[in-house]
Amino acid sequence: MAHIHSALVAGTRPGRSYHDFFRELQDLYAQSGWPDEWRLHHQGGPTGYLPREFLVSPTTSGEICLDQAFAWNPSITGAKSEDTFLLTARGPEMLTLTSDWPTFDVTVQDRTWPRPAVLIRT
Repeated sequence: MAHIHSALVAGTRPGRSYHDFFRELQDLYAQSGWPDEWRLHHQGGPTGYLPREFLVSPTTSGEICLDQAFAWNPSITGAKSEDTFLLTARGPEMLTLTSDWPTFDVTVQDRTWPRPAVLIRT
């Protein structure tokens, strides 16, 4: 699931249609062995004053905009990955990282994305 989420963040590019983005999302689930899991929970969308300004779906029109915050949350039954990021001219800037939580790295499109790991308290 961390690979799906990292690929969604990497695929959030200004001017890209939500329709094309969602098609890629569906392909990522299928390539990962969970072709229908995207149907079981919303996948997120642009965020701001609301938890999501709107939820992106297969029928969402419009384009991804620069300087917009996004929160994608791919899920597979029993688990979900979610972060909020700002789409800048330099690319996605993660907003929800913290040094208090362990991470592991996932590389997608020649960029490494820190993903939250499982926190184990001893």
